[in-house]
Order: sequence, then structure tokens, then C-alpha cells
Amino acid sequence: MTALGMLCCAATLLAQAPTPPLPRIFVVGDSTAKNGERRGWGDSLAGYFDPAKVTVVNRARGGRSSRTFQSEGLWDQVLAELRPGDLVLLQFGHNDAGPLDAGRARGSLPGVGEETQETVHTYGSYMRKYIADAKAKGATPIVLSPTVRNIWKDGKVERRGPGSFGEWAAEVAQAARVAFVDLTTIVADRYDKMGAEKVREFFPLDHTHTSEAGADFNAAAVVSGLKRLPNTPFTAFLSAKGLLPEPANPNLPSLFLIGDSTVRNGRGDGRNGQWGWGEPIAAYFDSAKINVVNRALGGLSSRTYLTLFYWDKVLAMLKPGDVVIMQFGHNDSGPVNDTSRARGTLKGIGEETVEIDNLLTKKREVVHTYGWYLRQFIAGARANGATPIVCSLVPRKLWKDGELVREDYANWAAEVARTEQAAFIDLNAIVARRYEELGPETVSTLFADERTHTTLAGAELNAASVIAGLKSLDPNSLAPFFSEKGK
Repeated sequence: MTALGMLCCAATLLAQAPTPPLPRIFVVGDSTAKNGERRGWGDSLAGYFDPAKVTVVNRARGGRSSRTFQSEGLWDQVLAELRPGDLVLLQFGHNDAGPLDAGRARGSLPGVGEETQETVHTYGSYMRKYIADAKAKGATPIVLSPTVRNIWKDGKVERRGPGSFGEWAAEVAQAARVAFVDLTTIVADRYDKMGAEKVREFFPLDHTHTSEAGADFNAAAVVSGLKRLPNTPFTAFLSAKGLLPEPANPNLPSLFLIGDSTVRNGRGDGRNGQWGWGEPIAAYFDSAKINVVNRALGGLSSRTYLTLFYWDKVLAMLKPGDVVIMQFGHNDSGPVNDTSRARGTLKGIGEETVEIDNLLTKKREVVHTYGWYLRQFIAGARANGATPIVCSLVPRKLWKDGELVREDYANWAAEVARTEQAAFIDLNAIVARRYEELGPETVSTLFADERTHTTLAGAELNAASVIAGLKSLDPNSLAPFFSEKGK
């Protein structure tokens, strides 16, 4: 065979080689992770990971304890699927405090020792078996403490649950030298900040099982814990949603940015040459004095930022002295109801509503005006002791008679800020004037697509415009936190 023929043959074999299977994240637990037709956090978890990089497999089963998940053969089914490189999230405890031999007979003995009673072992013994079996299959087990129940005392949410299962989970993980996520503490800290009245909305049926919003909230907390693990393997698998940051130093005040892809595009890494202004603006602030937390996400409108629970997660992190800059409008003009994104808002700032059967979510929904949603963000920020700042949307690359087209959403944002007595940055006008000075030819080089998403240079121009707007405010609450670049 000639050299050319050998090369062609090798190329053919490479082309025919099977694609390696994706790694998988298995969820093993009870109804707080999977609750029949209702949602547990394991159902919401997939949205935080990129399906092109990892597959989330929720094998949790309602009503099971660490004991019955094994005795009913459910763990054997998971083991049969496990491959080297898979990850297994283990969370039990809510049902382990039940009776040993009455009712559902699902209780385990308390503690982590080797005591047995008629072949019933301790919670810790069952957890050790899960860990050992997963390791034997070449998978990586991660232990999670239980979710938090909606039980309050003296203004604080219960943390211990039906027993000491969180403490025992931590002890087992430490002894077995596997990663541990203290989900109980992460969620409880956030619940305490939200307060009992707001948290109650997450529990429509009882004090244990969450609504869709509550399940998503807990899933976000799981991801937060996974991202904190040393040498975590999870970061490489996260979706744009999963990569949304949290304050790097909780002891510092934070500047939260909320909005759409013109603030944070995709994963915030400039993929496809597209950047939002929320990434370069961080350089204008001193990271030793303030956290810049860009929680904007592409594709969202003011409506879907609220209804898809993104705002709830920001509220759970807000504290007195924080600042929230909000910029929406680009996606609010979309359809109010369709099977694609269903993200449009009613035009204007009034109290008009329309009730729909949402074709995307399959749920009944009351849709409000653009201004109504902005008012929710302003009120929520203030209720948590934070300062809201409204920004009009950055302009699109739309020219008419030599000038940039100004948009109604900019006027509506200004009017909401005025009536709510909130600080306002007319970013639309500031950037439009700058574009007009530069001219269409130069402005075209600042865009990575036809008219909306900017290059890094364009994002930097927009970020500098936000800073210029902040400096014009009286008072400018962010002035003490500027870096040398910001000054």
C-alpha cells in the first residue's frame, strides 16, 4: 500500500471511531431530589450543566431512605449503569428518621457506626456502602447534607431537620475522604436572608417538598456548593446558567448586575466574539473593596428574569449596602406567548395585564408591563437594604438619517426610575451620542453580529459609558469603590 493509501486508511478509521460517551452526574436520594410528577432539585439540576459536555441522570426516588434505596434494589440499578468518570451525588436523611419496622419500615439506625438491629444498619453504614460501591466502579461520589424544611423558630429556619443527618453525612464523607457539600447550611443561610414569608412560597404542599421555584432554588444551591469544592471537576461542565457568579468575598459590599446578553453574553467568555458590558466593567472597581457580580443572562427579558427565578437567587444574596444595576429591554419586545421563549412584556409602564396559558411552560400566567417588572426589581432591592440603579438599554446598531435610533424602552426605563425615585443612567443616550461621534463605519467594528451584540471593544465602550453615567449621579454611592481606572 502506498503512503497516500495508508494515510487515507488511517483517516477513515479515525472518522469511524466511536465518540467517547459523555460523563454523567447521577443524583441518588429521596423526594426532595425527585418527587414523582412534581419537581425536586435533581430535576432542575440539568439546566445548570451543558448537555453537550455532561448528562445529568436523576435516579432519586420519593419515599426512600438510605436503607430502602438499597434494600429495594434501586442502588443496584444505578451501579449497573455507572462507568469510570461518572459522578454520583448522594443525599439522604429526610426519611431515615422513620420507624424501623412500622409503616413504610424505612428508618435507619441513628449515627454512623456499625450497630445493626435485625439487619438494619446505621445511616452511616448505608452511606459508606454507596461511597465504596461508586469508587469500585471508577465513579466519584459526593455526599450532600439534606435540604432544609420550612420550619421556623424565633425568626430562623430549622437547620438540623429530623435528626443529625447533616452532621453524620459530613462525618462519613470526611472518614471516606470524599467531597462533601453542606447543602443544609447553604440553603438555610439563604432562607434566613429571604425570611419566612418569602420562603413559604417555595412550599405549597407541606414543609418538606418544594414548588418548581423552590426546586430550582435548591438546585442552584447544589451547584454553588459543587463550585466551591477544591479541584472541582464540575466547572468544566457548567452551562451559562450554572456559571453565574456569586460574591467572591461575602464580607464586602456587592454590585449586582442584572439584565440580558448585552450585559453578559453566553458564558461571559467572549465566545463567538460577543461580549456584554458587565464583564469589562469589573476593572473599574477595586476588588478589595467591592464584589462585582454579573448575574445577567442572555435571552432573558425583565419578565423571564423574574418568572424563571433568577431574581429570587439575587435576592437571597443581597444585603444592606449592596447595589443593583438593572438593564432590560432588548428581549421585552418579543412575543408574549409562543412555544420558543415566551418572554415578551406588555408595552409601557402601567398596571395593564393579560392572562395567558403559557405555550412554553404549560402554565397559567399573568403578564405585566415592562415598567411593572422593573418596579419589582426596585422594590425587592430596597426591601433588602440595597440601592437600585436603573439603566436604559444600550442601543442597537440601527441608523436613521445619520443618527442612532432611540427606543421606547429607554423612555419607559427613565419614567419608572423617576416615579420610583430611583437613580437612573440613560445608557441608551450616552452610548448613542458616542456612536454618532464615531460614525457608522467605525461603529460597525464594535459589533460582533448584525446589530445587537458587541465585540470586546464595543463592550468596553459601553462599560465606560455606564461609569460615566454613575459619575453623573448625585449622590454616586459607588464612588468609594472605584479602582484607579474608574477614577
